[in-house]
Amino acid sequence: MSVLNASIADFYSDTQTLPSKAMLESVLNVVTGDERQGACPTTNALCERVADLFGMEDAVFLPSGTMCNQIAIAVHTSPGDEIICARESHIVFAECGGLAKLSGAMVSVIDCDRGVFSAHDVRRLCRPPSSFSPRSQLLVTEQTLNLGGGAVWPADQLAEVSGLAKELGLSVHMDGARVLNASVATGVPVSTYATHHDSAWLAFSKGLGCPVGAVLTGSRDFIRDAWHFKRMFGGAMRQTGVLTAMCLYALDHHVERLVEDHLRAAKIAKGLQGCELFSRIYPVETNIVLAEIDSECGVLASTLRDFLGQMGVKIMAVGVNRIRMITHRDVDDAGVLLLMNGIEAFLSNKMAT
Repeated sequence: MSVLNASIADFYSDTQTLPSKAMLESVLNVVTGDERQGACPTTNALCERVADLFGMEDAVFLPSGTMCNQIAIAVHTSPGDEIICARESHIVFAECGGLAKLSGAMVSVIDCDRGVFSAHDVRRLCRPPSSFSPRSQLLVTEQTLNLGGGAVWPADQLAEVSGLAKELGLSVHMDGARVLNASVATGVPVSTYATHHDSAWLAFSKGLGCPVGAVLTGSRDFIRDAWHFKRMFGGAMRQTGVLTAMCLYALDHHVERLVEDHLRAAKIAKGLQGCELFSRIYPVETNIVLAEIDSECGVLASTLRDFLGQMGVKIMAVGVNRIRMITHRDVDDAGVLLLMNGIEAFLSNKMAT
């Protein structure tokens, strides 16, 4: 558990994890230097390790996954170009329209179940060259799918989709925030998921438990260009070894334990099955539980969220009728029980009124 042990069961996100004492101690004897000059051996070691994980040539450390996505978009596109992605992609719902502001790009979205689309979808939306249409330039995949309830792209389907995109002349980028969750759940190497991708990234501030950081990977030419935008967007730092030492610790100690988060998420989903409050519990493959509230119940997701909050349980309301719960290393079985008891108490309170 974390150094600061929260008094509530926080299922809001795996971004709520806090560094363990051992993770913090990994920084004490770190050898660091100016990363802008390539002089931080700890950061260099992390970048090399993540590049190898994805089967890429090079990598760069960045403050956040959003910056990874935005830099990748800036490298792969020119103003007026079009990006193809799922409607519920992180770059659409959670990055403040950054792709339009920072890169001047458009988006063509695919409506698909749980964010997993087909090669047919890509072919359908990829525009032929035209003097009056935007240029289809970039395909973005997301592994796992956040608003798909942590859905895992099947490796063969992901390869088919990305492979077709390459044939059509598109660049392909992976939002791999939780790709290690997918790999641990399926046994498929991260590099297999990255097949046919030009760039990808991994978050360290989610299930891996670090306080900050992500690593963007790609070819040497891509990372050279990424460094240009890293400086432009304000992401170039100095002695980053104090951050990347914790990321290296996470790769050594926090990957295999992700299975514990997956088991707890499955336990929550099983407990919600048959509950009259929900019309759909999304299949659980990793550490995200997404549930739709039955419209006939007359309950808003925000109402349930606020009720649970008063009982010391944090969840996320997704839109009007969905709730999201994410398991991570700082919630245990007692937290799961508190969550389930809270939902039961909400039902009892609703029936009483």
